[in-house]
Parts: sequence; C-alpha cells; structure tokens
Amino acid sequence: MAKSSKLVATKRGRVLLVRRRRDRLWMFPGGRRRGRETEKDCLRREIREELPKLKLGRLKLWKEVKSKNPRSGRKMNDAIFIANKASGHLAIGDKKEIDKATWRKPRGIRLTPTSRYIRDKLFPKRG
Repeated sequence: MAKSSKLVATKRGRVLLVRRRRDRLWMFPGGRRRGRETEKDCLRREIREELPKLKLGRLKLWKEVKSKNPRSGRKMNDAIFIANKASGHLAIGDKKEIDKATWRKPRGIRLTPTSRYIRDKLFPKRG
C-alpha cells in the first residue's frame, strides 16, 4: 500500500493546487495514510482537513508511484487519484500546513518533486 495519496482535479484546463506553508512549494492536495485506512479513505480525509468545502465526484486510481525521484533522490510512494468532478469554495481548513489553494495551469510554478512528477506525466509539455 502507498504511504500517501494525492488528488488530481482539473477544471477548464486548470489543476487544483495547494501551497505548503513551510517551504511555499505548490503541490497536488493529499497526504499520508494513517493506521489501516485505504488510500482512497486517506485522500478523502486529507481533502476534508485541507479543503473542507471542496466537493469531489468519483475518485479513480490513476497510478501508484513507487520509485525514486530522479531530480531530488527522494523516494515516492503515492497513490494518485483523479476526480471526475470537483466543486465548491477553496477554503483552507488546515492553516498550519497550507496557506493557499487555487485552480491554475500547472506550469511556471514551483512544485514539490512528487507534484512535478505527476504534472510531467499527466500534463506533458507540448513542443
């Protein structure tokens, strides 16, 4: 089982991103599993904590990533889910961890290594 779960939600060509307070890097929302919860339960809990007013449609597992990030050397162990629908106000629930949430294009922004990996796989640069 993956240690963390991440959410990829898109709306009108933009993706949902949250900014970590501690290093001001942007990332796809989500977090670490607790105890015996499933990856999907983990993601739903994390979204309730981070963005309590966000309503999600059906979640579909896109990929489980278990590898070493080639850039940072950090180990990735994430279950990445895609939401078929997301709506509601982007109110921040956990202000100690996250200071901003937005819908935006996934390029030209400082992302965490895992979020950069997800972006590059799901939203490759058009050349």
